[in-house]
Amino acid sequence: MDKSLLKNSKFQGLRIAITGANGSLGKSLTQELKKKGAYVVGLTHSKNNNFNNDERSPDNWISWSCGKEDELSSILANIDLLILNHGFNPKEIIDFNEINKAIEINALSHWKLIKIFEESGINNNENIKKEIWINTSEAEIQIAFSPVYEITKRLIGELVSLKKSKLLIKKNNYLIIKKLILGPFKSKLNPQGILTPEFVAKRIIKKAEKADYLIIVTPNPITYLLMPIVESIRISYSRFIKSVYSK
Repeated sequence: MDKSLLKNSKFQGLRIAITGANGSLGKSLTQELKKKGAYVVGLTHSKNNNFNNDERSPDNWISWSCGKEDELSSILANIDLLILNHGFNPKEIIDFNEINKAIEINALSHWKLIKIFEESGINNNENIKKEIWINTSEAEIQIAFSPVYEITKRLIGELVSLKKSKLLIKKNNYLIIKKLILGPFKSKLNPQGILTPEFVAKRIIKKAEKADYLIIVTPNPITYLLMPIVESIRISYSRFIKSVYSK
């Protein structure tokens, strides 16, 4: 491994936790981050993890489940960067149970973990910046041939926009938020994906080295045009409402 690459990497020496670490993108992100010198903790629902010490496996596995996010509090207190990458796609199914499951996994669970991770940084009171990436996908603003998936991704996307707006208003710099707006890549959720998870992971890491809030990786040029506009409108609207009620 080229040591000069490690010295120039913002990820060198960081403790990074990834949800959905047992999925295709989770494994590819793990591989790329370990190359950059990070210590990676894999957070997974799966009971059949590959504990082999290979380049695509985290340095440590932690099992968890949605609805029990508080059990991760002590783990997240020692994490520098949290990547929320877990998800559920019911595809064409539209019924009560599947909708509830999708809302819990794709939106509420992410929102709870954002809160826990932010509070862990405040409680430590060490003036150390923490960073969190949320994979909302381009389903946040475009069709994904799965109505329930689109709705839940739009929900967490808008909640993250509100959170970003609040941080900007308060001028807080202790929590850095980045959105991952990803196009279709091959995975269990989307076997027909166009992109490979390896390519997506490399592009994410490269773009994340910069200070950009939106990390967009997709073959769809419309997303590169629409997403910044949508995000700007959301944040501006939030600021406007804040100013109205502040008078």
